[in-house]
Amino acid sequence: MKMIVAIIQPHKLNAVREALEKTEVFRMTVTDAQAFGVEDARIERFRGLDPVTDVYRKVIIEIVVNDDFLQRTIETISRVARTGQEGASGDGNIFVLPAIDIYNVADYSRGPGAV
Repeated sequence: MKMIVAIIQPHKLNAVREALEKTEVFRMTVTDAQAFGVEDARIERFRGLDPVTDVYRKVIIEIVVNDDFLQRTIETISRVARTGQEGASGDGNIFVLPAIDIYNVADYSRGPGAV
């Protein structure tokens, strides 16, 4: 089992979720986040002021998958979350971590069957 942590643009969330459902990945946790990275600073008009910001809104998707779903999940997120044909700085990142064990609180199931 692996845990996938994907940081993507917020406006891509619904498209990524719908694409993952088509690949039979239905369960995920979504968190709003702010990120600081390689994107250029931008000016955001707020109450007549023009403060420069270099912190951007992102969405974090966390998904635990069995090993046979890993590659298709990564490929789906990569394809759908990309901005344009070539992609752009700030489109996001995908991290893959080992999921040593999983326990389902509702029915006490454990391991790959609990995913």
